[in-house]
Amino acid sequence: MADPGVQNPAAYIERLEDPRRADIRRLHERIQAVAPGIRTYLDHGMLAYGRYEYRYASGREGDWFVLGLASNKQCISLHAPTLDLEPYVARLPKANLGRGCIRFKRVDDVDIGVIDDVVRASAANDGRRIES
Repeated sequence: MADPGVQNPAAYIERLEDPRRADIRRLHERIQAVAPGIRTYLDHGMLAYGRYEYRYASGREGDWFVLGLASNKQCISLHAPTLDLEPYVARLPKANLGRGCIRFKRVDDVDIGVIDDVVRASAANDGRRIES
């Protein structure tokens, strides 16, 4: 797991151990290729991409990343809080649905085309205000 004191994406990736480092770097580069220009930063101990504003029916408001990538102890998680992830996970037999994320052990375990679809759909919400 990455050092929580790391402040930039490159340092986050470099502090990971192989083979996870290679997988996270590969996904990070893929995200940047599929969604060029999306802002990359660290948030809550993970790589984060883009930002959206939300407002709940209760009146609660805030903002959050549109896509997150984390190296966890047991898996890699791809967070996409603006999407219904069930249809994507159904296309990824070696992945499972977490709370607002897709979890898998290695990049080679998933269809990168499906990941690209998640990235594109998430990036489309960058800068948007979403009300629920």
